[in-house]
Amino acid sequence: MGKAAMATDIITAARGWIGTPYQHQASTRGAGCDCLGLLRGVWRELHGDEPEAVPPYSADWAEATGEESLRDALARHLTAVDMKSVAPGDVALFRMARGSPAKHCGIIAEQGGVLTLIHARQNRRVREEDFSPWWRARLAYLFRT
Repeated sequence: MGKAAMATDIITAARGWIGTPYQHQASTRGAGCDCLGLLRGVWRELHGDEPEAVPPYSADWAEATGEESLRDALARHLTAVDMKSVAPGDVALFRMARGSPAKHCGIIAEQGGVLTLIHARQNRRVREEDFSPWWRARLAYLFRT
């Protein structure tokens, strides 16, 4: 499968999760997920079994450990790319607080020639919104299949 076809499949699968309520550690389309659960669910839809088990994690896991564990896990299964080359189908990883590990993730998409972000955030349902300057300023890592 070519890169463009894979990106289209990723975005189509991710859009199928829009409206799923936020639920910490969950990964069930329509019932509940967090940002990592969205990525896990899309992976399962496209590839089958998840490539590794995800250990239980607290809401403050990144702050508690100080490690880039989400980045490291994504790097084991996807290819890191330069953040200037952001494209639809990429997995984006964000640093939500200066100096802390990156802990929020989503999938880059596109609508009408404008880049968007599909993601799950606490107290919100999975949604697609503009990949705005606010999000771009927090982008820490970018991965591609």
